[in-house]
Amino acid sequence: MNYGEAQSAESRKDFIHKMQISLKELRETYVNLKIIEKAKLNNRTDIIRVLISENNELISIFVKSVETSKKRLQE
Repeated sequence: MNYGEAQSAESRKDFIHKMQISLKELRETYVNLKIIEKAKLNNRTDIIRVLISENNELISIFVKSVETSKKRLQE
C-alpha cells in the first residue's frame, strides 16, 4: 500500500498526495468488496462484512489525516 511511502514523504505536500492515493485504493477496495458481497462470490459473507467495515474505518482515518495535514499546511 502507498501508506508506507507516505510515511517517508519528502514534504507535507508529498505526504498528502500519497495519502490521497491510498484513499483512492481504499475506495476501490470498498467497491470490489461490495461487488463480491452482492454477487455472492464468497460464501463467507460474515468475513466480507467485517472487511467492508474495517475498510470503511480505514477510509475515515485516512480522510481525517488528509484534512489535518491540509490544515497544517495552511498554517
